[in-house]
Formats: sequence, structure tokens, C-alpha cells
Amino acid sequence: MKKRLVFIIAILFLLVGCNNGMETPTKKVEAFLNKYQTNDKEVTDQFDVSLIEENSLTEEQKERYKKIMLDQYKNIKYKIKEEKIDGNRATVDAEIEVYDFNTSLNNSYIYAEEHKDEFYVDDVLDTVAFINYKLDQLMNFKDRITYTITFNLNRDDSKSEWKLEELSESDLQKIHGIYKN
Repeated sequence: MKKRLVFIIAILFLLVGCNNGMETPTKKVEAFLNKYQTNDKEVTDQFDVSLIEENSLTEEQKERYKKIMLDQYKNIKYKIKEEKIDGNRATVDAEIEVYDFNTSLNNSYIYAEEHKDEFYVDDVLDTVAFINYKLDQLMNFKDRITYTITFNLNRDDSKSEWKLEELSESDLQKIHGIYKN
């Protein structure tokens, strides 16, 4: 009985102890992208903060935009392509597929230019009407685009946890589907 108890404790110790060692840079990137896919509170809170600062949208437009972007995040598809570890630094290349909102937005601007009578009053853009149009287009736009993002990670020493470095503005735009090639 005593041997069995020691054996069980030893296995538990190994499982718990190895769990931290099992965290690879790839797993860290997957956890990061999964937060987007599951609309994790951390992601939605950050999005809410950015919406508060957005003064050009009405409250209704902010809610619509949030719904559109959370749907974008839920539908992110990704594939890890390569992991490279060099001491306490690592890179993980991931291919992500998102809705191509950049094309949708560009199409909206072209449409507005070609249909000024719908969006301009006395040669002044009706921003509420135009933003509503853009949101309608984003809501219904389902074409997808693929981007590659290189995630950079580091750790203090070989026993510490991998930390994901902050993404560049262009990499965040890729996740949002608004990156301009």
C-alpha cells in the first residue's frame, strides 16, 4: 500500500512538474490564438476599450462593429508552420485565415465615390449613412485571406515560461482582417 501511494505521488509529481516543461512556444501561440477564437474576456475587454475611444461611431454602430469583429475572431483559422528555438528566444510562424475586411472596406469607398447621391448631402459626406453602409458590407462579407505572422517569444532562463512579445500593428491588422498588402 505504501509503495503504491509513493508510486501514485511520484506520477502526479511528474505530471504536474512536466506540465510546465511541456509548454512550448507553439503551445503559447496556440493559446494566444485560441483566446481570439473563443472570444476570451481578455480579448473582448481590450476590444471594448478601443471602442470607447472611437468617437466617430454611434453606440448602435459600436455594438454592430463589435459583433462583426467578434465573429471575425471566432472564425480565425490557423496552422502552425514552423517553430525555431535559439536558447531563450523563439519564433513561431503561423498561417492565419480571416475574413478579408480590407477588400470589403476598399469596395465600400469605391461604391461611395460612384454613388455620391447616397452618401453626400450638399457635398458633405453623411458619415452615419456611410458607416452604416460599411458595417452592412462587413457583416455580409465572407471572402477570406491568408496571412503569415511570425510570433516572437522569449524567456528569462530555460526553466521559465515562454512569453509572447507584443505584436506589431501590422500583425494585429492581419488578425483583424484589415491589413493592406
